[in-house]
Amino acid sequence: MPTLTATTWADPRVQALSDAQQAELRERYDGRGESGTPPTADDVALVLLLSEDDGTPVGCGALRPLGPGAAELKRMYVVPAARGRGLSRLVLTGLEAAAAQRGWRTLRLETGPLQHEAIALYERSDYRPIEAFGHYRDEPDEWSRYYEKELP
Repeated sequence: MPTLTATTWADPRVQALSDAQQAELRERYDGRGESGTPPTADDVALVLLLSEDDGTPVGCGALRPLGPGAAELKRMYVVPAARGRGLSRLVLTGLEAAAAQRGWRTLRLETGPLQHEAIALYERSDYRPIEAFGHYRDEPDEWSRYYEKELP
């Protein structure tokens, strides 16, 4: 069974997964770059790394504080070879639990309209569409979709 462990944005395993995610998205969106402000070691509060039993990293997700009581989900990703096993849900659940432990009751995220699998995961997990938030307000992007969830 894969395990989640807390790490930092600077972890080389996380950077490799993040690079793979961004390459996949550029391919999916015909070379378009990332919307909004990319995450950095200075603004990411927590990263969860998903690893197989043998230690192979297969996924990740991060939380970036937005202000009192709120955080943004960043870099939710599972490598293609590990998809279809519910691992994205495992990362999302782990991030939600970590957010609640830190007192963040509102989670927001940005995704793209061609990421059908991600949208389905978020909607099944009770995220609802919202308007652009935070730094996304300054850079309106027709290729972005925004979601929010209030944690119990």
